[in-house]
Amino acid sequence: MAGTASDEPSLKNIAVLPRLIGAAVAVGIIASAILYPDDAYPWVKAIHVIAVISWMAGMLYLPRLFIYHCAAEPGSVQSETFKVMEQRLLKAIINPAMGVTWLAGLWLAWKTAAYMDGWFQVKFLAVLVMSGVHGYFSKAVRLFADDRNVKPQRFWRMMNEVPTVLMVIIVIMVIIKPF
Repeated sequence: MAGTASDEPSLKNIAVLPRLIGAAVAVGIIASAILYPDDAYPWVKAIHVIAVISWMAGMLYLPRLFIYHCAAEPGSVQSETFKVMEQRLLKAIINPAMGVTWLAGLWLAWKTAAYMDGWFQVKFLAVLVMSGVHGYFSKAVRLFADDRNVKPQRFWRMMNEVPTVLMVIIVIMVIIKPF
């Protein structure tokens, strides 16, 4: 029957392509870094920036979905739609982007010895916190999927600001390098 739920591609199948792309990028970064370390730097940096933008786009949008999801009646069509949107965003964009961000970022820190600078250490701490927020959001996606979210819209409105504050800290550290 056309238009049935069984016609919809599964979340598992949808998330395969971004994972394959992320894995290919990771292999490319590693191979380039090993074979052509001097030539790889601008490419790895570009890939890092692209991955950061993708990661942040998802991290800024996901809590907004949670805010709207809170208003939907559990089991409603709207609630089920939010579940699919949240899971697809997490699995197809946010998770692969974070992985590539970390891989490329660690290589760049090693290549430039930036890890010794104060600005980088603050940036690294902010990225660690961002990764923790990512983990928290991942847990929230599972809770929403099971209709077990207990946090109100107000909580998610506040959490919506956390990635923004961390992003501001990270960008200031990278661009201004205040210390």
